[in-house]
Amino acid sequence: MKPAFSVRGRSDVFIGPAAEILPDVLPAGRVVAVSDAAVAELHGRLLAPYETLLVGRGEEHKTLRTVETLCRRLIGLGADRKTFILGVGGGIVTDVAGFAASIYMRGLPFGFVSTTLLGQVDASVGGKNGVNVDGYKNMAGTFTQPRFVVCDPALLRTLPEREFRAGMAEAVKAAVIADAELFARLERLGFDALRGDTAELSAVVSAAVRVKAEIVERDEYEAGDRRKLNLGHTLGHAIEKCSDAMNHGEAVAVGTALAADAAVRLGVLAPADRDRIRGLLARLGFDLTPPVPVTRLLQEVGKDKKSEEGVLRVVFPTGIGGCEVRPMTRDGFAALFA
Repeated sequence: MKPAFSVRGRSDVFIGPAAEILPDVLPAGRVVAVSDAAVAELHGRLLAPYETLLVGRGEEHKTLRTVETLCRRLIGLGADRKTFILGVGGGIVTDVAGFAASIYMRGLPFGFVSTTLLGQVDASVGGKNGVNVDGYKNMAGTFTQPRFVVCDPALLRTLPEREFRAGMAEAVKAAVIADAELFARLERLGFDALRGDTAELSAVVSAAVRVKAEIVERDEYEAGDRRKLNLGHTLGHAIEKCSDAMNHGEAVAVGTALAADAAVRLGVLAPADRDRIRGLLARLGFDLTPPVPVTRLLQEVGKDKKSEEGVLRVVFPTGIGGCEVRPMTRDGFAALFA
């Protein structure tokens, strides 16, 4: 079966029915699946052929403790270096499963079936596997490519509305970074149309994955271009650290809107494009009001893992389909919100 995309020649991305794709892409031998209780209940038939380990749901379970517990359970199962790890779930499951597989016995092969929109358009693709430390996002992790990622848009029918919307924030992010046509498609369709049309949703997933795959192809380890994928995340991660009022996608939407505001003040983005970005996010149903004052968020951004020697690498949109990464001190960044 031919993948839709191949990342670095090591990680194939398939878009289509997971039940049909998996038998063709899984290696012969032992497979241990990692999932969570909700996915197991909704998609039990997909997990049925495999030994399955369940992890907890929610960011509070995306920790080193969860990874250690998973490694202990793999030891208990007698998993060895020929065991294949299959993460089936959203971004938390794939992050934890990918990280555990990357370090267990110095590395097992692994692949993903992504069951959330956020996972399909962003979290499961590209080889980042990480967990949070003391509330700081993805502070421990690896760059290790999954052998494959299966994105099945039909699985998204079971997503709650809020979780589906969270994924739309990452699709908008991809469009702002590098795909003006995708941005226009999202403007034209809107939330309800995308929620109800699997064919249109497949096209959106494919376009967003293409943006990420092409960037990771050029820069796997985030030394340059890959930093663009952090659009909205500098302040988005600070929101997640300071408040539990928003999930990841909601925080990224606010962070993207704030980055667009700052880009206008910096003189790199036209006000009309800022209004389009804010307008699309609002029409998709996002509340763009930060849950805590921006001054509080700015206190946290210097602790972000993207800060190097006190210098932030901040992503600013420069148009619909373009952005730039600018090194700034925290004070310089904060001045844009004064």
